Amino acid sequence: MSGGTSLQKDRNLIAVIGDEDSVTGLLLAGIGHTNQQQKKNFLVVDAKTALSTIETAFQEFTSRKDIAIILINQHVAEDIRELIDGHNQAFPTVLEIPSKDHPYDPEKDSVLKRVRRLFGE
Repeated sequence: MSGGTSLQKDRNLIAVIGDEDSVTGLLLAGIGHTNQQQKKNFLVVDAKTALSTIETAFQEFTSRKDIAIILINQHVAEDIRELIDGHNQAFPTVLEIPSKDHPYDPEKDSVLKRVRRLFGE
């Protein structure tokens, strides 16, 4: 078995950064997890959440070896756009999702921007 495969097999969690409704829905779907160091794989963001808290959570989730996917509400992703655009690793994959109050805008999605660049659009 190759070294890359063994690194990927330990990535079995989905992390989420988003508004209360999005995070609650995903927790009810079963993605919630707290590891042995009492670190959670989710962050609820509201109007009072400091930008530094969001940035720290994103950096922590991208450095963890047990997270395969990070789901982030697109309106929250806009606040930390430079961090998201700077993340160029395959794992964890960062996916922007809509929220109840903020519709999805494909023009803002960093993944779609990269795909368009790849295809020369």
